[in-house]
Amino acid sequence: MLNEKLKHHNVILASQSPRRQAFFKALDIDFEIRLKPVKEEYPPRLTHFEITNYLAQLKALPFKEELQPNDILITSDTIVWHNNTALGKPKNADEAFAILKSLSDATHEVITSVCFTASNFEKTLYNSTKVTFKALTNREIEYYITHYKPFDKAGAYGIQDWIGQIGVTNIEGSYFNVMGLPVHLVYKTLNAIVDIN
Repeated sequence: MLNEKLKHHNVILASQSPRRQAFFKALDIDFEIRLKPVKEEYPPRLTHFEITNYLAQLKALPFKEELQPNDILITSDTIVWHNNTALGKPKNADEAFAILKSLSDATHEVITSVCFTASNFEKTLYNSTKVTFKALTNREIEYYITHYKPFDKAGAYGIQDWIGQIGVTNIEGSYFNVMGLPVHLVYKTLNAIVDIN
């Protein structure tokens, strides 16, 4: 359906995340993957969705000079926002443990921004989901880190993993956003883009 609309466009996903790549395949659209290294740093004054918006746009910058008129580049970033602090990917097991301990028996936000860039426009949107964890025991946290090694995940967990199944007690918003992409908004935005262009 959407793929038919996009037949005159070239969709480029700039993400090495296997989860985001799987979501694009599930949307039944043709796309290519292009990767360029970006130093993911942001000004300390930014908070909440400002951080993910900034980083999603930052990831688009290296591609701008090479975009063709029919290209649509999609970049994205996800953070966990908890106690007025952005929690990114843990560097090691100790950091992962500290992050998960802070999320235990509490509610946090998962914020994902998606930036759509073409040769003649740029549009950035974000989505926020509230996730509540039960009180996690130290043994549960240690088991999860040892067996699932969540070092590539913002907030040190994947909701689709074991810890999400046994630990998440409530979700307000998009489940897929917590996995790393607000798929419904991507679908809606791509439809809007091809209807205009």
